[in-house]
Amino acid sequence: MVCRSLLLVLESKGLIKLPHRKFTPANPLAERKKPSGVTVDNTSIYGSLADLFPINLEQVRRTPFEKIFNGLVSEYHYLGYTQPIGEHLKYMAFSGGRPVACLAWGSAPWYIGARDRFIGWSKKARERNLHLIANNLRFLILPWVQVSCLASYLLASNRRRLSQDWQDLYNHPVYLLETFVDTERYHGTCYKADNWICVGQTTGLGKLSKSREPLLSKKAVYVYPLTKHFRRELCYDA
Repeated sequence: MVCRSLLLVLESKGLIKLPHRKFTPANPLAERKKPSGVTVDNTSIYGSLADLFPINLEQVRRTPFEKIFNGLVSEYHYLGYTQPIGEHLKYMAFSGGRPVACLAWGSAPWYIGARDRFIGWSKKARERNLHLIANNLRFLILPWVQVSCLASYLLASNRRRLSQDWQDLYNHPVYLLETFVDTERYHGTCYKADNWICVGQTTGLGKLSKSREPLLSKKAVYVYPLTKHFRRELCYDA
């Protein structure tokens, strides 16, 4: 693969001429199939939060429920399903054996100005410790579930166990949680109810943009420290 990459670079600079490509092998990472649809009981659920107890929050990555998670997020989340890159965990909440919500957590973006100013870390510390932050990639309450306070309850339940679950799978904890809220669609009510901190907003440039003009909607940046010593842990760069 290294030799092939070198040959392509040499050709792009006009130094060599490669023969015509005979075939293009399939790239399963670039051409992922959309998750299969799933059938679950979609009878409307109303009432108070207490009516749903007991609520079981299960980590479903690498379990038979992962395909159900992927299918539900693909069909009912406005952003659809995208396979997370790097470290990630997936959770489903069940009430009476029925799924009521899905939450996904993954690796944090490389640079978010509002977040990085809140932490106060150096570039070196960020390079060393970025893996100690988890990003709430998806949060879906299934559309037929209309229960007040369920979202903030699940957020609180999930964050209390997330660091230990991360430790169990990846051999390190996480000290700070973050998420981005599209304020053109949502008010971030459940994050506010769970005492997350709004530290600013994204620039709307996107990860790979070379433009200085916003190309995406700007999103509010919310964070939740999992320990009072989170800055000490994240700013360590020795």
